[in-house]
Amino acid sequence: MDIADVDSAIQLGTIPMQPSATEPSSHPDPEEEESEETLVENHLEVANERKAEGNECFRAGKWNEALVAYRSALNCLPKRPTKPQDTPKPPTREEDGDEDDTAPAADMKPTESAEKEEKVVDVSSPGVAEADKEVSQLRAVLNANIGACFVKLGDHKEAVKACSEAILDSPTYVKALERRSSSNEIINSWTSLTSVQEDYNTLLKLVTSPSQLADIRRKLQHLKPRLEAAQKRETDEMLGKLKGLGNSILGAIFDLGTGIPACTHETDCGAGNFGLSTDNFKFEPNGAGGYSVNFSR
Repeated sequence: MDIADVDSAIQLGTIPMQPSATEPSSHPDPEEEESEETLVENHLEVANERKAEGNECFRAGKWNEALVAYRSALNCLPKRPTKPQDTPKPPTREEDGDEDDTAPAADMKPTESAEKEEKVVDVSSPGVAEADKEVSQLRAVLNANIGACFVKLGDHKEAVKACSEAILDSPTYVKALERRSSSNEIINSWTSLTSVQEDYNTLLKLVTSPSQLADIRRKLQHLKPRLEAAQKRETDEMLGKLKGLGNSILGAIFDLGTGIPACTHETDCGAGNFGLSTDNFKFEPNGAGGYSVNFSR
């Protein structure tokens, strides 16, 4: 790497430029690189051993023990670096503790929704060491397996979080997408069902089996009325709370007959006592795409 700042004498060539004894070398130290790679490999070895323990517990139906083992394995690995990412090599069936897992194609592109959540290092780049690629794969598998444990334990919110972490490392990880959508369906909120819809649309681009594609399309059709119902339910709940709050404020502040404050130190400040309510304000279409507010007693 060229030195950015040199004095004019060196630029004119009157003084030969000598390397400083304290100047750091621009070339990487082979021993340091080898040491870092060896450290990563050691972490991978320990993490894989603990993952194998988790797999045994999972197959034996010991969900809590499996969860502890998978989390212990995950703690052995470096944290996910946050930089722009395309798609890491997805995990294979053998790497996943859930024996029903299906490995996604390695050349699939990540979905837009996955990219919006968090951008990570592109481990498919030729400049990325094989050990770092293995770390990304294993991190995805462990998070997906943690999600599987939470599904078995009935904690679907935590299952969604774990599967989302797996998808950050492998956006085309079919099994993680399936698990997340299944748990979100059980949560059954407007937000969770919206996520289900997004995951199903992503799976339509990843799955190749005709029977699986037909099943996903069927689920999408059944999901639409549920999503609309959840939206209406939560909107009504929110408006109801806002209306109650508005009634309590209006009722405590104004006297309906006089228009003067109804709450003094000598009066009861109970909500709605001799006051207004949100029912006194009517919203009516104004014919120009908006609404006008009319007051009525």
